[in-house]
Amino acid sequence: MAVETKYLPIYTFYIMNDTQKMLQAIINGQSTFRQEVLSRIDKLDSKLGGRIDGLEGRIDQVDKNLTGRIDNLGKQLAYLEDDAPTREEYNNLEKRVDKMSGAPASQ
Repeated sequence: MAVETKYLPIYTFYIMNDTQKMLQAIINGQSTFRQEVLSRIDKLDSKLGGRIDGLEGRIDQVDKNLTGRIDNLGKQLAYLEDDAPTREEYNNLEKRVDKMSGAPASQ
């Protein structure tokens, strides 16, 4: 299809106009798709919002319970270390046992 030079500007105008219409249709479709996706994301966010807040509360509660348990274990360990004999006491204990084993048992 040969286009004469005198009709070239008019032909170009109609082709560009059709091309612009196609591009505008594509852009409109993409923006509509984007709006639908964003609305679905917002709905999902609102649904999960309450669940996430509840989950954070549960995590805080578990954290407090675990912290309390760890503190109790730490206290028990500290008391156990306080009750454990020192090296000098341990060495003296061996001497005391030797003394008691040599002594006659009282009846």
